[in-house]
Amino acid sequence: MPNIKPNDAILSIPPLNTDIDDNCARTFQQRFTVEFSFPVCFTRDIFGKDNKTLFKIVESQSKGHRPDRLAFVLDEGVAREMPDLARRIAAYVDAWPGLSLAGPVETIVGGEAAKNAPALVVSLQQHFVSLGLDRHSYVVCVGGGAVLDLVGYAAATTHRGVRHIRIPTTVLAQNDSGVGVKNGINFFGVKNLLGTFVPPHAVINDSAFIDVLPGRDKRAGMAEAVKVALIRDRSFFEWLEETAEALAIFASAPLERLIRHCALLHMRQIAHAGDPFERGSVRPLDFGHWAAHKLEVLSNYELRHGEAVAIGIALDTRYSVLAGLLPEGEEMRVCRLLRRLGFTLWHDACDLKDGFGSRSLLKGLEEFREHLGGDLTITLLTKLGSGLEVNKMDERLVDDALDWLRAEASH
Repeated sequence: MPNIKPNDAILSIPPLNTDIDDNCARTFQQRFTVEFSFPVCFTRDIFGKDNKTLFKIVESQSKGHRPDRLAFVLDEGVAREMPDLARRIAAYVDAWPGLSLAGPVETIVGGEAAKNAPALVVSLQQHFVSLGLDRHSYVVCVGGGAVLDLVGYAAATTHRGVRHIRIPTTVLAQNDSGVGVKNGINFFGVKNLLGTFVPPHAVINDSAFIDVLPGRDKRAGMAEAVKVALIRDRSFFEWLEETAEALAIFASAPLERLIRHCALLHMRQIAHAGDPFERGSVRPLDFGHWAAHKLEVLSNYELRHGEAVAIGIALDTRYSVLAGLLPEGEEMRVCRLLRRLGFTLWHDACDLKDGFGSRSLLKGLEEFREHLGGDLTITLLTKLGSGLEVNKMDERLVDDALDWLRAEASH
């Protein structure tokens, strides 16, 4: 929740009778600080009758003068795997005093299709208004990262901000996007073109949702763990190497540990790197993402986000070697881990050409720069666990790295 902190210096307002030349331009500096704080909870069976996690989050902010109204939006993929979930949600809200269900649980399309349908934003906004939600109400989204992005955007732009609680249901959402502060949708064929930086009111990671997640989606989320390990935590990378076989078969205990550690690393980066709302151009958490975002589009979203990220990680790691930043052979170690986890490190979209015979993927660099604003800033590796920001990439070396990836994939 945001806290407005008073400043030491208060804006000085001159007395009305002060002699001021109205023709002289004057500047008064407005200044205040807003501190954000929200809980990220790890639990199991959030809608179980004895689980107080959601109730306590809402109760902690309750004014007590009326029931706290909650509107639930559910990812249809989750609803399909858990057909009784909507009933359990309604029963949970009914069981706890002070909570009130604003309306029937709303189910929407899941996956990237949600972010590619701008009309869904308007539909959700109309739904929130029809339920009579206000800034003291809650929109609770239960779903994967794409649905969380969409619903978060709709909540942030209704009444300039309805409280939003995220309940991520995928590995990728629980260990990465769900614990961040971004919301948005794809537009004009550009990934995440429209969106907001609005932190959630709370995040609740429930391991029970991972149990029913299809294997492909469990695996896709592991790419973000490899990413953050490579740029911030070598010991985590080594743990991933040691545990790869268990992770590849989705063993529960190591997968839960991966999710928790990865989420904490992301939280630390957002809170302490000095740029939570990305006003600058440095994006270490986007290592491998300039190519990944473009590959998702070029593959017509046949690639899951995490699958595209795995290819982007392999590409930028090989590029780091070709650029003389990373010792030769380290890229093989990274690719070996990704393959052991079950990733395929090539897709034919990598070879698509534009009208001039250049790889279409290379346009991802300029699109990434436009999305960041300012200078192009790409994170590369100097060693496993340590990243370096660079402001240009040699397209010839990118082509060479792609050729290397294709050759590796054919072995």
